[in-house]
Formats: sequence, C-alpha cells, structure tokens
Amino acid sequence: MLDVKFIKENLDLVEKSAKEKGYNINIKEIITLDDKRKKELVKVESLRKERNEIAAKMKGGKPSQELVDRGKKIKEELAKLEVKLSKAEKQLNDLVKTVPNIIFDDVPLGGEECSKEVKKWGKNHEAGVDHLDYAVSRDWVDFERGAKVAGAKFYYLKGDLALLENALLQYGLSKVLEHGFTFMTVPDMVSSRVLEGCGFNPRTSDQSDEYYIEGEDLALIATAEMSLTGYHMDEIIDEDKLPLFYAGYSPCFRKEAGAAGKYTRGLFRVHQFNKLEMYVFCLPEQSKEMHEKILAIEEDIWQGLEVPYHVINIAAGDLGAPAAKKYDMEYWSPVNQKYQEITSCSNCTDFQARAVNCRVRRADGTVEFVHTLNGTAIPLARALVVMLENFATKDGKFKVPKVLQPYLGGRKEL
Repeated sequence: MLDVKFIKENLDLVEKSAKEKGYNINIKEIITLDDKRKKELVKVESLRKERNEIAAKMKGGKPSQELVDRGKKIKEELAKLEVKLSKAEKQLNDLVKTVPNIIFDDVPLGGEECSKEVKKWGKNHEAGVDHLDYAVSRDWVDFERGAKVAGAKFYYLKGDLALLENALLQYGLSKVLEHGFTFMTVPDMVSSRVLEGCGFNPRTSDQSDEYYIEGEDLALIATAEMSLTGYHMDEIIDEDKLPLFYAGYSPCFRKEAGAAGKYTRGLFRVHQFNKLEMYVFCLPEQSKEMHEKILAIEEDIWQGLEVPYHVINIAAGDLGAPAAKKYDMEYWSPVNQKYQEITSCSNCTDFQARAVNCRVRRADGTVEFVHTLNGTAIPLARALVVMLENFATKDGKFKVPKVLQPYLGGRKEL
C-alpha cells in the first residue's frame, strides 16, 4: 500500500499511475477521510493528555470530587471518540488499499499489446509435439481421474513425467542456491492480513483468484510469494543484513484455470501446481539492481534448458497493483507458433513492505520501509509443457536436456 502522506503530496502522479494500470480510485475521498481521521485523533490525544494529568494529580492523596467527576466524564468521552477514530482509520485504510503502486518511468503505457520486447535468446523451433496428446499417449498424466477426485483442471502426474517435474525442481534449486538464495518450504495458507499485504487486489470484485477457507481467516496461497511477503512482517531488519534472498517452494492454488481469453490447454493453466519462487528483501536504493539480478537468474535457468525465449517489459495496463515494473519471460511455443509466458519478475518497491510493516534500521538509527521483489524460478506444470513441446519427438521419445540428466539417473531419453 502507498503512504497517505505520499498520496496527498503527489495527487496527480498517483491518479495518473492508477489510471494507466486500469484502476478506478477516489483520491478526493481519501483526502476527506484522512482529514476526518486527523480531527478525531486530535480530540482523542487531547483527552488522553488531560486524563494523564488528572491521574498524576490523584496520586498521593484524596482527590476532590470535581477531579473524580471529570475523570469519569473523560473516560466516557474517550471511549466514544476512540470508536469513531478506529472507524475512521479503518475506512481510510480500506480505501488506501485500493490504490495501486506507482509505475516506473520506463514502463510502457497502454494495455497488454503495448508491452515491449527488451531481449531475445535462442533459435525458435519450427515444429513441436502437443504436450497433452503426447503425455496422455504415454500415460504420464491423468486429467480424467483428477476431475473425478477434485474437479476440472486437477490432474495426476505419473511415472517419468512426475520424475521430470522433480528433475526440473532440483535443477532450478541448484541454480538459485548458486546465486546465494536460502531454500525454504513455506505455509500453504496465509491470513487475510498477509494476503492483503501482498497487494493482490482485483480490479473488480469478481476477479478474486484465491481459494478461501470457510470459517477461518485463511486462504490457500496462489504463489510462495504470499508466504514469503509475510516472513518478516512487523520486523525491523538491520541495514547490514540486507539484501536477503529466499527461494520458496510450494504448491500454488488458483481459480484462474478457465480464464477467458487465456491459453488453458492441458497443464498450461491449472488450479494447482508446484512452483519455485525467488523473493528479495532489500534497501530501497538496491531494488532496481535486484530486479535485473532476478531476471538474469531466470534467463540463466532457461538458457541452461536450451529453451528459446524473449523478455518483455510489461505495459502499465497489464501490471497488478503491487508492481512498479515487471518483466515477463515468454518461451517460444513451436506448437502454437507464438511466445507464451513462462516466468515473471516484479519490483514492488515498498508497496508490500508498508502493508506488512517490514522495515530496515539504517546505520544512523533511522527506520524506513524495505523494498521487496519476486520472480519465478521454475513453474513446474508449465515447465513440463515447455519441455514436452521442445524435446518430445514424433516417434514417441523424449530427449532429456543435458542439465536435467544428472537428476534422472543419467538417462538421456524417457
């Protein structure tokens, strides 16, 4: 979330940035609510001061009846005003949560079609094998029994495809460890505070992508980013400890499997999949450098797998609320003859940190909010699509990329 003071001092910037992202916000109402909150706070603080002064006078002797009566009246008035203050703060906070992060100057303006290619790697394959047809023919995936057990777009991985998923995880993990990340398994559920702190605010009320636990203040995570965002919640980290690099492995649960207008075939977009996620807590002046570092690691991973791709700078209209800038890596699909998303990485500046109250103490004693970044190392279900499209052959064999062979007992074919 943004700082109210920042919003009030940068009204045009905040409103323009939100509009570019496709969010309809009410800046005037935020200002009105903040003024109302301040007025209530002044009244409350004044009465609290008087209450403390009366309490001091009452020590060491019998207080006058007038003093006792005034003390009782203050208590009653304070109780009412504190309720009003709490209500005003909640209203303001709820409204501020709807304001998205400010975009960087080098973010392209416009919708999804305005995203710009910034680099390209590898030679695009001219032909490939449909991953679903191939996996079904080898009895490597079972969507029918997945649907019988849990509903549409749930599945079982079997045999060599399940082993290939494990090999991809082990390879991705080896890469992030090389770059100094600490491996973590994370809670598969988070509280509403953490969920909101991540900033996954849908543009409309019907776009929520999370599965909520009925009767509990919990939701299943859509990415390990959610759990990692909350890891240092309400903490102050010493400056010399930053940056901190974490790699979280978890299942991910999303309702988006049938998203309109999105490519959804087979394993490409499902309700549950496993993912290895990178996450960074850093100093504000480090975050742009960290963003490029995460992108470089993602490129290193996919170059090792010999998968052609390009990187795009995502346009403002396709950015979520938390990101100030986001890169997507899209692999070349030889089946669909187009680029399709495989990983992304985002610089969320202090947007998430402010919401979960994660700060840094500088060497001079000052305290400010950290910056957070996230990026996908390996999205395992989608990575299987990429592997089968690029390395399965029409004669029914799968050529194992060299970097995965050590994690499959040295096998060169599956």
